[in-house]
Amino acid sequence: MQCALKFACSAAPPSSASIAPLLFSNTHNKKKKLRNGCSIRAELSDDNDPLLQAAINSASLRFHETHRQDPLFIDPYAGCFVSTHTQMDMETKAKQYCIATKFIDDKLLSTVNHMDGLKQVVLLSDGMDTRPYRLNWPSSTIMFDISPLRVFQKAAEKLDGVGAKIPQRCLFLHVPLETPNIQETLVTKGFNGTRPSVWAIQGLPLMTLVSFEEILLTVSGMAMKGCLFFGELPAWLAETGIGNKSSMKKWINNIFMSYGFKVDMISYNEVAKRLGKVVKPGDYEKILFVAEQLRCSDDQMETWRKELQRVDEDGDEEGFEDL
Repeated sequence: MQCALKFACSAAPPSSASIAPLLFSNTHNKKKKLRNGCSIRAELSDDNDPLLQAAINSASLRFHETHRQDPLFIDPYAGCFVSTHTQMDMETKAKQYCIATKFIDDKLLSTVNHMDGLKQVVLLSDGMDTRPYRLNWPSSTIMFDISPLRVFQKAAEKLDGVGAKIPQRCLFLHVPLETPNIQETLVTKGFNGTRPSVWAIQGLPLMTLVSFEEILLTVSGMAMKGCLFFGELPAWLAETGIGNKSSMKKWINNIFMSYGFKVDMISYNEVAKRLGKVVKPGDYEKILFVAEQLRCSDDQMETWRKELQRVDEDGDEEGFEDL
C-alpha cells in the first residue's frame, strides 16, 4: 500500500509501515543513458565515494580525540579506518562533533540501563559507528545499525581485522539504508514495537528534507510511547539559517510534533560546560536534539485493536447466551 508523506504543519502522518526511507532520492539508482538505449552505473571507488569519505572524516575526529591528553571518550577502533597521513584542520568542528558524540554515548547508556529485559537500540549512522563495540552495553541488548551498505561492509572488514567484538550476551545486526522497507526489515530481524527502544542518529546521510521526514515516520511507527530519539541533524534541514535560533526552534518543534514527538534542542555550549570543556565560537552546522515519543507504536495500536475486538466478540457471545 502506498502512502503520501505529510510535512511539518500537516495533519497526522499515515502509518509508517508503508513508507520506505529512500534517503538516496537524489542519487540512488540514477543511470546514464547511452545512445544505443543501454544504461551504465558510475562505479564508486574508495576515493570517490562521498559517503565513505564522510564516515572516514568522522572516524578521524574520534581518532584524534582518543589521543588527546584529556579525551572526552576513547574509541580504540577509530584508528583502523584512518590513514596514517590524515591531517585535521577543523578544531571548532572537531570539538563540537566530539561533544555531541560524548552526549549521545552517555544518553544511550543511561537510557538502556533503565530498561528491563530486552533492550533495543537503533543507531542511524554513517556505517562506521563503533558504539556497538566500544560502549559497555548491558546484557540482553540488541543493536540495529541503519547505514549505507558499502560503508558498513568496509568498516566491518576493518573491525574484524583488529579483533573488535560485541559485548557478550548482546546482538548486533545491520539494516542497509538502501533497503526498500526499513521498518519491515527491522521487524524481520527481530525488532519488537511492543517493547521499549532507544533511537540515536549521528552521521546518517540525509539528502533531502523528505528523507528526514521518512526517518521520523519510521521511528514514530516503531518506537513505543515514551521512547527517546536523539542525536545530531544537519542544520540545513531547518531552512532558516544557522544564526536564526528562534526560527529554527519553531521549525524543529513543528516538524517533530507533526510526527508525534516532543523535542528539545540541546546547546553544545551547555553540554561542553557540563563536561568541563570550552567551545570556541564558529560555524557548526548541526542541531543537537532529544525527542520523546508521545504516541503509541504501530504494534501497540495493533495489540490494543485486537484486544478491543476480542472484548467486543466476548460481549456479543454473552448477549447471545442471555437471549
